[in-house]
Amino acid sequence: MTHTDKELVVSALENGTVLDHIPAENVFKAIEILDLANEKNRITIGINLSSKISGKKGIIKIEDRFFRDEELNKLVLIAPNATVNIIRDFKVVEKKKLVMPREIEGIARCMNPKCITNHQPVKTRFTTIDNGNEISLLCHYCEKITDIKGLY
Repeated sequence: MTHTDKELVVSALENGTVLDHIPAENVFKAIEILDLANEKNRITIGINLSSKISGKKGIIKIEDRFFRDEELNKLVLIAPNATVNIIRDFKVVEKKKLVMPREIEGIARCMNPKCITNHQPVKTRFTTIDNGNEISLLCHYCEKITDIKGLY
């Protein structure tokens, strides 16, 4: 096969969910956020795939698994431009964009070194603040603002 021939880099999915346009460096973080290490269904992961938009992207395909929006929207911090494709019978039946949730739990770390979440076994909890072109997180416990650019 010459490099001008087309090839299928990631196999087709009959039924399930495809998470596309994940920044390549955040694919493993996405797997962690969605707790896919414990998934029993087949998972196909592609990293450093060509992307016209960002140069390199990641993709995760989970067979016979359909997520609630609340689960998927947790990914918005690490993959704001990711798309979610719902596949049934080898066809995309629904396309979704991630939406910033009002609250984020247990994903990000508070940037305040004195915050209780950095010293006690307390799950982090933030309120999201959308300033137009920038997202910040307000810590529920210490009320300090964390810039999400420092999180990924």
